[in-house]
Amino acid sequence: MELKEAVMIALQSLWANKLRTLLTLLGVVIGVSSVIAVVTLVNGANSYVTTKFASYGADVFTVSKMPQLITNSEDYERYQKRKNILYDDYLYVESNCKRCLGLGAQQATVAKVVRGTESVTDSTVRGYTWQMPSLQNLNITEGRGFTQVDEDHASHVAIIGTDIQDHLFAGIDPLGQELRVDGAPYTVIGVSEKQGSTFGASQDNWVGVPLTAYQKSYGTAKTLTIYVKAGSAGPALETVADEVRVLVRSKRHDAPNAPDSFELDTNNTLVGFFSTITKSFGAVAGAIALISLVVGGIVIMNIMLVSVTERTREIGIRKALGARPKDIMLQFLIESATMALVGGAIGVVGGIVVAQVVTLVIGFPSAIALWSVLAGLLMATSTGIFFGVYPASKAARLDPIVALRAD
Repeated sequence: MELKEAVMIALQSLWANKLRTLLTLLGVVIGVSSVIAVVTLVNGANSYVTTKFASYGADVFTVSKMPQLITNSEDYERYQKRKNILYDDYLYVESNCKRCLGLGAQQATVAKVVRGTESVTDSTVRGYTWQMPSLQNLNITEGRGFTQVDEDHASHVAIIGTDIQDHLFAGIDPLGQELRVDGAPYTVIGVSEKQGSTFGASQDNWVGVPLTAYQKSYGTAKTLTIYVKAGSAGPALETVADEVRVLVRSKRHDAPNAPDSFELDTNNTLVGFFSTITKSFGAVAGAIALISLVVGGIVIMNIMLVSVTERTREIGIRKALGARPKDIMLQFLIESATMALVGGAIGVVGGIVVAQVVTLVIGFPSAIALWSVLAGLLMATSTGIFFGVYPASKAARLDPIVALRAD
C-alpha cells in the first residue's frame, strides 16, 4: 500500500467518526497544547528579560543592599540585616573609582502624582543622580535630562513617563508645567520614551527627580542602588567590579575575611538566574504534558484495537489479495501516526492561541519558537507510532481464513 493511500484512509476514518476522533485525540491535544503554550510563554519571558537587562548595557553592574532576585524568606531576612547603601557610599565610590566610566545611584518609592484636579496613584517616583537616565538607556524624547547642577542644587525638576503625560497633560505640552509628587512641586523638563508593560504592569507610570531633591522629601536613611558603567563586558567589567568591591568594602568597614555586606550583580548573573527558574518551570510543565501524551497514547492504542476488530474482514480480504503482514502492519501504523499528528497539529494551534490570550489579558510576553512547534508535532507522531505498534502487529498476525469468516 502506498503511503499516500494509507494516509487518505486514515483521514477518512477520522472524518467518519468525528466525535470518537475528538475524544481519542483529547489527551494528545492537551499534552501538545501544554508544551507549546509553556514554551511560548517561557521563551517570551526569557527574550524580554534578556532584552530588558541588555538595555542597561552588558557593561553595567549594580551595587545594592540585597540581590534583585531573592528565592526564599530566610535569605530575605538575612539580607535585611545588612547596613543600607547610603548616598555617602555612592559619593565615596564616585570620588575614588579610577576605572569607572559612568556612575549613578537610584532610590524609588510609590507616590501620588497630582496636577490641578487630576491625579495618578501608585506611580513610582525615582530619585536619580544626573547620570542615571543614560546608564539605564532611558531615551528622553522631549525636553532634556538632568545635569550635575540639578543634582548639586536639589532642583525641583522632573522627567516623566508617558503614562503621566497621557493622564495629567493630555492635549498640552508638559514641558515647563508643574506637578506635585506627594505634595512637593516639580517642574517637568523631560518626557521619557514609552517602554510598554511587563507582565501586565506598566513601565511608564513614573516620575524621575534629582536624588538630592528626592532625599529632601523622603529622607536619607533608606538604601539606594549604585549603577556602574565599566566601558566593556568581559575582563574589563570584572576589573572594574573588583575595584568597586574593594572601595565599597573599605567604606563599609567589612572585615578582611568576612563576606560582602552588599550585593554586586551583573546583567549576566540576573539573566542566568531567571533562565534557570524558567527552565525549571518548563521542566515541570513538560512532565505534566508527558503524562497527557501517555494517556492520549493509551487511548489511541485502545481505539486502534477497536478499529482492528471492526475491520477484521477488510484485513482478511487484503491478505487474500496478496497483502503481506508488513503491509498490514504499516497501514495501521500510518493510521495511528496520522491520527496523533492531527491531534498534534490541533494542539500546536491551541497552545499558540492560549499563549496569545495570556499575553493579551495580562501582558505576559510570549514568543513562538519554531523548534517547539516541530518538537510538538514530532512528540505527537512518535506517541501515535509507539502506541500503534501493538494494534498493528495484532492486525498483521490475523489468519486470513479466520478473518474472512468474520461478520
